[in-house]
Amino acid sequence: MPESLIQFQGVNKVYRSGRVETHVLRDVDLEVEQGQFVAIVGTSGSGKSTLLNIVGGLDRDYSGKALVAREDLAQLSDARLSHFRNEKVGFVFQYFNLLDHLSCAENVALPAMFAARHMTDPRERAVSALKRVGIGEKVNDLPANLSGGQKQRVAIARALFSAPPLLLCDEPTGNLDSRTGQQIIELFASLNREDGITMVIVTHEARVSGAAHRVVRLEDGRVVDHEAGGVGVDAGGEGLSPAESAEE
Repeated sequence: MPESLIQFQGVNKVYRSGRVETHVLRDVDLEVEQGQFVAIVGTSGSGKSTLLNIVGGLDRDYSGKALVAREDLAQLSDARLSHFRNEKVGFVFQYFNLLDHLSCAENVALPAMFAARHMTDPRERAVSALKRVGIGEKVNDLPANLSGGQKQRVAIARALFSAPPLLLCDEPTGNLDSRTGQQIIELFASLNREDGITMVIVTHEARVSGAAHRVVRLEDGRVVDHEAGGVGVDAGGEGLSPAESAEE
């Protein structure tokens, strides 16, 4: 049986402002197995991004139990949590979060600065990650010289730098045109299928759900449905090599 990579048991998240309490997550039970591709969907304010932040160790102010890669996140020291985020999880966001004054390779190698262990030849690792996402020829380019799709590929390469078992993506196609977004979805599906990376993606887009194994729907902070995903990528990206796709 596949091993569980994520286990939530009765997770609650409440924001407090004076006497006002806003319940963002309510008694969330969730299990994600190693190697799954899971889409988290729901309306704005349903708790999707909050759930993702807890999985990634970015938010520990919650009740209940959250186990990720066998770690009880609420029990980790700050140093151990930093190590967890650097080694176990890769983050991909809607707006790329690249540093404009650094080359693509330097942006990808940024996690080496925060690693608990010394990494041999971080540039070589960065170049390898850029090749994996189809833009190996952009090693020395600055972000200003890239298209939106290429910038997102650099962000994905950065997330892959430490070879984490889990990628967490928050609306990763939300800032891209339809064709480019489709190619990024195809890349995610390839990373899941060929590299065995577990994918958890918050999205509003049906095409992302169509590529997933499972769709988890949130409403008002509760998990209200688990659906089978489409488990396939639309034809929009088929027939393109990684380099050809990356031109977009």
